Amino acid sequence: MEEDILKKKGDEIKGCAGRCGKLDVHDWLADLPRSFNTTDIVEVQFKNTRKGFYRNSNELRLEKGDIVAVEASPGHDIGTVTLTGDLVLLQMKKNNISPESYEFKRVYRKAKAVDLEKWEEARAQEQETMLESRNIAMDLNLNMKIGDVEYQGDGTKAIFYYIADERVDFRRLIKVLAERFRVRIEMRQIGARQEAGRIGGIGPCGRELCCSSWMSNFVSVTTQSARYQEISLNPQKLAGQCGKLKCCLNYELDAYLDAQSDFPDTSVPLETTENTFYHFKTDIFKRTMWYSTAKDIPVNLVQLSVDRVKEVIKINKTNKRVSELEDKTQTVEKKEFDYHNVIEQESLTRFDEKKGGKNKRYKLRKNRRRSNNQNRNAQNNKDKK
Repeated sequence: MEEDILKKKGDEIKGCAGRCGKLDVHDWLADLPRSFNTTDIVEVQFKNTRKGFYRNSNELRLEKGDIVAVEASPGHDIGTVTLTGDLVLLQMKKNNISPESYEFKRVYRKAKAVDLEKWEEARAQEQETMLESRNIAMDLNLNMKIGDVEYQGDGTKAIFYYIADERVDFRRLIKVLAERFRVRIEMRQIGARQEAGRIGGIGPCGRELCCSSWMSNFVSVTTQSARYQEISLNPQKLAGQCGKLKCCLNYELDAYLDAQSDFPDTSVPLETTENTFYHFKTDIFKRTMWYSTAKDIPVNLVQLSVDRVKEVIKINKTNKRVSELEDKTQTVEKKEFDYHNVIEQESLTRFDEKKGGKNKRYKLRKNRRRSNNQNRNAQNNKDKK
């Protein structure tokens, strides 16, 4: 009976309702023969992608997915083992944690049915606690939003995750919460990106938000990333559901920077005998640049290759002006190799076009019968002769 309860509660914890799989680590050494004495350190994950490293001082045979009771301050907490063996040391190195100086807490035991039942009772209070704490913060006129509450496994401590644009003095709030819920209070500030990852959602690409599915750390995103990629600086399109710049602006940034490594400076105008041309826009991967006779609006646009622009700039540096910007050899090549459908997708309006498929098949059958009749008549005439 106890094993059935333990298995049921364990499956609930290992489910994806709490986004437990966001920081999942693939153990690529799992199928190799190894000793369990390689290291006694294991990685344990809790709610809201909170992780910690614990020492298996009782020498339990732990595997990935085991539910364990670990040391906490105060009491104990319930978590899921996500990594064991040699990869734990590599994970600590990745997080800049030194095994010699890190103060490891202990793994007490594998969670029993009683532990999970007590943890389930504490978890059932989280939603109600969050809503009530929001009302308390509002009554105290605090400029903050409590986004989530996480109870410890034994129910003696609660972590309140909050968002605030500026520094908040919540000492009075902690006192009121402690008196109301009779638990130890810990306030933990998170950013707008972490909040969006906790809530989840669907991005404009049609996929689940990266911050709620696989991203474990957040790199700062600036508008300079959009400028390098020649993206229009439209706040409504560049901002994600968190209100900040989209994290995906950094994904292709290195490819664009590498492609633009030999591009000329766009602030340098091109001088001709008739007029001065200013940079208007650039197609990075086609290596073409457009120049206009006006700085802010497209007037007399001229399309040039990167090599041609560099050549004109080099001529202008010698205090000479070119008669024409366009290179006729380049324009011929552009017309010859230019195509509009790069990935060869079919048009969405192809079903609206009348292709006349039935008429073609009818004509083919008619021509086939005509040729057969001609061959048959020719054979009959030959036999008569």
